[in-house]
Amino acid sequence: MTMPEKIAVLDIGKTNAKVVVLDCMTGGEIAERRTPNRVLPGPPYPHYDIESLWEFALDALAGFAREPGFDAISITTHGASAVLLGTDGAPALPVLDYEHRYPEDIQKAYAALRPQFSETFSPALSGGLNVGAQLHYQKTAFPDEFARVRAILTYPQYWAFRLTGVAANEVTSLGCHTDLWRPRDGSYSSLVDKLGIRDLMAPVRSAFDALGPVLPEIAQRIGLTSPVQVHCGIHDSNASLLAHLIGREPPFAVVSTGTWVVNFAVGGDLDHLDPERDTLANVDAYGRAVPSSRFMGGREFEILIAELGRLDPSAALAAMPKVLEKQVMLLPNIATGSGPFPARERQWINDADASSGERWAAACLYLALMTETCLELIGAKGPVLVEGPFSSNPAYLQAMRSLLRQDVIALPGSTGTSQGAALLAGVSPKTKPGSPAPMPSWDMRRYRAIWRNSLGG
Repeated sequence: MTMPEKIAVLDIGKTNAKVVVLDCMTGGEIAERRTPNRVLPGPPYPHYDIESLWEFALDALAGFAREPGFDAISITTHGASAVLLGTDGAPALPVLDYEHRYPEDIQKAYAALRPQFSETFSPALSGGLNVGAQLHYQKTAFPDEFARVRAILTYPQYWAFRLTGVAANEVTSLGCHTDLWRPRDGSYSSLVDKLGIRDLMAPVRSAFDALGPVLPEIAQRIGLTSPVQVHCGIHDSNASLLAHLIGREPPFAVVSTGTWVVNFAVGGDLDHLDPERDTLANVDAYGRAVPSSRFMGGREFEILIAELGRLDPSAALAAMPKVLEKQVMLLPNIATGSGPFPARERQWINDADASSGERWAAACLYLALMTETCLELIGAKGPVLVEGPFSSNPAYLQAMRSLLRQDVIALPGSTGTSQGAALLAGVSPKTKPGSPAPMPSWDMRRYRAIWRNSLGG
């Protein structure tokens, strides 16, 4: 197989989806189209509008086939989703939105089924953030539809299936808090047999595998003039991680920011993870367990924008000394039910006369303190690489530098997921060096102590 020159990446995040074309020589994005990732309210439950996503993807690929062209396709999507393929190859049930909450009796029944954290390193999460909970809900609440299922696919591999007709699963999606995987052993957990779905799970393939060429009818619609291989695909946070695993020696940490802020302690161990605080093991593209933690920082940032208006980074930085002096604080959580303080609901402190700049400064301090807590929980060591939207927020970066007292490196570009997915096609895109965050003149140690004490520790 010849090395591709340009790669099209289908990149489906929880909030937005995009198709990007990357130049394999430079690693740069040379074309992009975006669309919101809509959730339909039902029936039978809130679910992703996969047909709209499919039409968007085909239209984008058709446009890019004309200009600038591409000769391989890779895929990355958010986690916590699986697709139940029916006997006709279409979903037997809609692809469930993982934020949907199930009836209490179904939740209790699942809690009695799920394996111990020591087996899966997957904490009990709300809604369908554990894919096993989704499958249990769908099998329990919709038995007739579930009886028609012939294969269960992890989400990136569903899109690969639509393009190639080849059904597969892959370890980065199986290993991201699904309850279905044993990260230490690299095998399915006991839950697969408790749910009676082992025979339905599609074969596990490497994220790097080329599953096959685009199906003839799809190739004709897109306007492809030669065969284009489709790679198996990868979970989005692990796509971001992959570029850092190539050519960088551990230990180091990666803070991947999007709807979720996902933190990886590369070179760490699994022995001290706390399932009550949203720590877990992810599984990287090579099948290795990586201590991880997370909170819904991107969603929280969107909520703050709706309440405070757009962030003015210079105003937030200018307000930092006064905020630290006045102890204006935002306590967790803006988005409840996950993260290191899952039971808490947000609270402002000393904000009665705070300006917009001061509130934003406190909000950036909050996001940095949450990230620091997450890194501490997974025993992260070494430099911290920040990618995604937060990498362009100087108030957040300087707060992180003050808190951690070690290198915090902002990586260029809006997201590392597309670039990471491109690596699956066998190329090594060149990346620009990151920018170290400067150490600010202000000191956060007293502020941090008070913030933590307000949380009871």
